[in-house]
Amino acid sequence: MYLKTLHLRQFRNYFDQKVAFDAPKTILVGNNAQGKSNLLEAVELLSTLKSHRVSRDRDLILDSKPIGQIDATLERQTGAIDLALTLRSGARRVCKLNGEPLRRHLDFLSVLNVVQFSCLDLDLVRGGPEGRRNWIDRLVIQLEPIYAHILHQYNQILRQRNALLKRSKAIRKAEFSETFDKMQFLAPESPEPENTEDLPIPTSPSPIPSSELALWDEQLATAGARVIRRRDRILERLMPLARNWHRSISGSAEVLDVKYDANIEVSSELIAKDNLEGVRQAFLEKIQKRAIAEHFQGTTLVGPHRDDITFTINSTPARQYASQGQQRTLVLALKLAELQLIEEVVGEAPLLLLDDVLAELDLSRQNQLLETIQERFQTLITTTHLGAFDSQWLRQTQILSVVSGQINRF
Repeated sequence: MYLKTLHLRQFRNYFDQKVAFDAPKTILVGNNAQGKSNLLEAVELLSTLKSHRVSRDRDLILDSKPIGQIDATLERQTGAIDLALTLRSGARRVCKLNGEPLRRHLDFLSVLNVVQFSCLDLDLVRGGPEGRRNWIDRLVIQLEPIYAHILHQYNQILRQRNALLKRSKAIRKAEFSETFDKMQFLAPESPEPENTEDLPIPTSPSPIPSSELALWDEQLATAGARVIRRRDRILERLMPLARNWHRSISGSAEVLDVKYDANIEVSSELIAKDNLEGVRQAFLEKIQKRAIAEHFQGTTLVGPHRDDITFTINSTPARQYASQGQQRTLVLALKLAELQLIEEVVGEAPLLLLDDVLAELDLSRQNQLLETIQERFQTLITTTHLGAFDSQWLRQTQILSVVSGQINRF
């Protein structure tokens, strides 16, 4: 696939900017805060309908204007495709495919496939679990667009269940305070605790009817099992590719392993056999085990929203012990594996977005990445200077200057 044109109107710091991509590789060069990353963010939105930087559409629109617009022309094996995304600060966004509004945003996903690699991805190894969950979720959506609906459904159920548990905790706390006040009235010499959280945990049943919570338990387990299955399935396909890339970059000196660390006790054989009901039952059993803790913390402690992904190098946890160089090799291997996996599944090479990441890689890792790209992947690269590129590579590249939301040929 090949992104031919991009038109940004009232998006971020772009008022009205058209860009035609005339070469497989495009370098966007300019100082920081000029709009280079904003352009890549627009391409990311056309692919996944999500930004990894903000969650609200109004934050993507220029100067609090009512709407922002992203239009693009994409060339695929099946022919040319026009994509249009209208962002509205006070209403639902509108997606159009070849000029036709789509009732389901799901039909817009993964028409354009991209892999983004930014300096923020270098925190993938040592950062928190949420970053790793977001990373695998973005990849699954690229390969199975229906997963966006599954994940949204799970998060909706999770919010409702959390609201119920929070209400239960509030009722308990109010009842507990009332009981303590009565005790103080009967025994005024008893010292008042500094925090009611320090009081003994009552053993009375939850003030919320068990049947009401059981309904949400069933829904959470069903949706959660689908999330777990798809995440694990994609990681199983990605892992051998990442291991091969890692072996190549490290000169066969290290062995990478990637494991999906599910929050529930479920065997890998159960997931491998695609036993959705078995995963669901394991989910419900874990909920029962954590029931008391959930009631008194007022939040859901079981489910894929608490899962993690574990990376090990030579059987040693990378998060705790990997050097900076090893972290960069690991993340680079993951990104190259993403490119390869999407190409294998989709049948076309995805776009590669490199957001100010080359400066974070040493020369050998830069060369590994640039040699892999060649003419195989259309690539958009942001940088503050051109010193990281050799002259031959630059001769085969379109270079654009970005200054205050204005793009011109370098």
